[in-house]
Amino acid sequence: MKNLHVIKVGGAVINDPLQLDHLLKGISRLAEPFILVHGGGRKVNEWLRKLDLQVNMVDGRRITDGPTLELAVMNYAGSLNKQIVSTLQRYGNNACGLSGADMDCIRAVKRVHPTIDFGYVGDVVHINHKSFSMLIDHDITPVCCAITHDGKGQLLNTNADTIASEISRALAPFYNVNLWFGFEKVGVLEDVNDESSVVKHLTKGSYLKMLADEKIHDGMKPKLHNCISALESGVRTVHICNVEGLLGIPKSAGTKITLK
Repeated sequence: MKNLHVIKVGGAVINDPLQLDHLLKGISRLAEPFILVHGGGRKVNEWLRKLDLQVNMVDGRRITDGPTLELAVMNYAGSLNKQIVSTLQRYGNNACGLSGADMDCIRAVKRVHPTIDFGYVGDVVHINHKSFSMLIDHDITPVCCAITHDGKGQLLNTNADTIASEISRALAPFYNVNLWFGFEKVGVLEDVNDESSVVKHLTKGSYLKMLADEKIHDGMKPKLHNCISALESGVRTVHICNVEGLLGIPKSAGTKITLK
């Protein structure tokens, strides 16, 4: 089977034009096909504050009311997605920007929680692997934002880490999938304030222990959950790293995560 890299980029990297450009220039030269998934939550937070609206988060996950959804769509599927696509085109990579509604590639349902109203937050229920395969097999790089749809005309805000994980899981039967989560830190840290405390290898068991010992930062919890879920579904490798780690693909960098 053909190798495929699913690369999720977020955090401060998205907010730093020079660092983002450096990353996109580097990965555009990858010899193997890739799918890029991007977040951009900090941009949405900036706009919420400019408009004097509240930022609501629970355990690292956003609560999305109507105005927040509108800002998310404008930023994720609009300006940010097109900036990334145009930069990849600049560096010779034939990229195509996608929300979940485009080509019906990612369907979700509005989240139902027993105690929390997450608003217009979507949980992925279907990845249209044929849409992604069609693009990949025609040497087109899909660039996915964090907006999905329910098939009934409603757009939904979905965690970008989850999207990357779900795409990886859906394509694992058809490609040798390697999943990469890139952000500003060198990897998973024992101490979020100490860059030298990187955990180079994390297993499912050690992850569960760190979780029980409350050593995992709230923002990292859903990311690691998605890593383990991807591995359990046949994804070949998962790494969490910074920009330089991503530029070293396919070599391992940052934190390598395995089941055992």
